[in-house]
Parts: sequence; C-alpha cells; structure tokens
Amino acid sequence: MSKKGAINVKHVLVFGAGLVAGPLVQYLLDQADFQVTVASRTLSKAQALVGDHPQGKALAFDVARDSASLGDLVAQADLVVSLLPYVYHVQIAEQCVRHGTHLVTTSYVSDAMRSLDRRATEAGVILLNEIGLDPGIDHMSAKRVIDRVHDAGGEVKSFRSYCGGLPAPEANDNPLGYKFSWSPRGVVLAGRNDARYLENGHVVEIPNARLFATHYLTWVEGLGDFEAYPNRDSLPYVELYTIPETDTMYRGTLRNLGWCDVMQKLNQLGYFSLEERANLGGRTFRQVMAELIGKESTDDLEADLAAFLNVSPTSGVMAALEWLGLLSDTPVSAQNTLLDVLADQMLVKMPYREGERDMVVLLHEFVAAYPTPSP
Repeated sequence: MSKKGAINVKHVLVFGAGLVAGPLVQYLLDQADFQVTVASRTLSKAQALVGDHPQGKALAFDVARDSASLGDLVAQADLVVSLLPYVYHVQIAEQCVRHGTHLVTTSYVSDAMRSLDRRATEAGVILLNEIGLDPGIDHMSAKRVIDRVHDAGGEVKSFRSYCGGLPAPEANDNPLGYKFSWSPRGVVLAGRNDARYLENGHVVEIPNARLFATHYLTWVEGLGDFEAYPNRDSLPYVELYTIPETDTMYRGTLRNLGWCDVMQKLNQLGYFSLEERANLGGRTFRQVMAELIGKESTDDLEADLAAFLNVSPTSGVMAALEWLGLLSDTPVSAQNTLLDVLADQMLVKMPYREGERDMVVLLHEFVAAYPTPSP
C-alpha cells in the first residue's frame, strides 16, 4: 500500500530525463502497479520518455530553481530515483528523509550524503547510492568473490577492478574511442578528480593534473588492450569490501586506446575548468584555442598548438582535437565555462547512432592466499 492509501499502487518519482533515464522509465512503466512521474527541467524530454502511457506523467521541474516546492513533490512519492547530477542528490535526500520517501541514486556516496545516514535510519528511510554499473554492479560482483574466498578460509592479498562503458567494436569509429550513453558533463567532471589507491602496501596519490598521464595498458581476454587509469579514491573500499588483509586496492576506469592522451591535453589546455568566462559568447573554437595557448593570431594555430602541447603536428592528439572541432571556425555553444563548452561539443560529435551498440567491460583481478592443508 502506498502512502496515499491506494492498494498495490506505488508512485515512483524520477528526477532527470537524460541519456540514462530512458530504459529505467520504460521498465517502471512496464510494471502494472507503478505510477511514474518524470520530472525534468526540460518538459519535452520528460514527455518523450513517458509518451501517452496511462501510468506516466511528465512534469517540468528545475531543482535548482524550484527548491521551495521540492518537498511537496517528494512527499507524494513512495520512491524517488535521482538521475540528476550528483550535486543535487543531497538536497533531494534531505527532503526524502523529512517526508519518509526512499531514494535511489547511481552516484558515489559523498560526505554530505553519508552525514544523513543516522537521520535516515531513524526515519526508516533507505538512501541507496552507488547502484548503477560503476559504482554498483562492480561492487556486487567483487563482493561475491571476496565472500567466497573468505568462506574458504582464504585472504585477498590484492584486488584490482576495471570497468568501462564503451562503444561495441563495430561502433568504435572515432579518434577518441568513446561515445556517450550518459551525461557528457559527468564524463568531463570525472576528469577533474584526484585519485588514490593502495599498491603493495603503499598509498599512491595522483593529483588531477596527472590523472590521465598515469594510465597504463591492461589486456582483456577476447578484446585486447585498453587504457586503465585510477578511479577516484580506492582506499575506502578496503573496509567496505571487508578485506583489511589486502596489500593492493585499485579501482580503475577502462577506455579505448588514445583516450587518455587526448584528455590529458584537454585538461592542460584548461577545458576542464568551471571558472565562468564572460568572453565565450559569439567566439569560435579557433579563437578560444588561440587564447588558451596565449596567441593573438590564429594563422598558424595548428603548429602553435602542437608546440604548446609538446606533441607532433601529425600526432593522434592533434588529429583528435581537430576531429572534435576545437580548431574550427564553428561558434562555441552558449555556455559560460570551458567544461560545459567541451561537454556540449563532445555530445555533438560523439553520440551513438540509431542501432549502434555499447559494450560493458568489467574486469576483476584477485590474488588470494589459502592456508596450507594439514597433512
């Protein structure tokens, strides 16, 4: 019974109508006893997901602007699924705790979200985070093996986990080896993170400026080589996975070859910046690039850029930047940060075409030690 008292009716409120929302909304609408409301800043996107389904409703709602009415909206639901950028999750979670509504997100648990745990427990509210692919499915599959090792009396001495959502081989047809099945802004934002992991008993810390420069090749059976680089802070998972005995804890991201070098140079250029820039409007990518490398003229931009980045003019990095349109005379999008300009351009150049498949690559590597059997 829902909070409204109707038998066998559950009201699910979904915030967000972006790239990852479609399959979820369709699944929820396929459930006979669910009423589904999709709330999105862009009403047309929510309407496209709901269509004319009798159990679905589309709603125009901007969490950033409509915070005063957020609580009323949450109070009407039995379950909230937030597919918004992670910065809004805590705001929604606070209202869920206040109104007794459960919450699901796919994002990492932030310190602010963790601080709500006691209040949520007292209110009988579930705040379920890290329940996507990575983080999510990777946790479940790793813990299954870890528990199996422990149940057999063994110890996990080393754990490495790699995950990537990538184009299927037949759809891998651009210089970056990547296409977007989730928010481009989220992908670029992830590139701003520092990283930390445990290697042979030593803590290794990687500053954001060197994140993509620390990549190495890892081989996956049946698929070949991929680039791997560290994914955020791996250390908390020593405790969360209950493997205090391990000397190595590494969680990494997988990408096709060439991705890391391009992203490293984009970061070096300043394209990961969230600093607001009033002078972006009406400018071309070529003009912006010249400014980023300190040149007034765009006449020799390709050669000047290659020299600035310390790469060959015929390198894969230069080819990728040109393919992305970052040296073109195309006007930049109507954004006020370089990160958002880059995210918009990546979505223009790197979408999945109709009928193309994506591919999940999830690899766990364990080193386990077991007691010697008694003679």
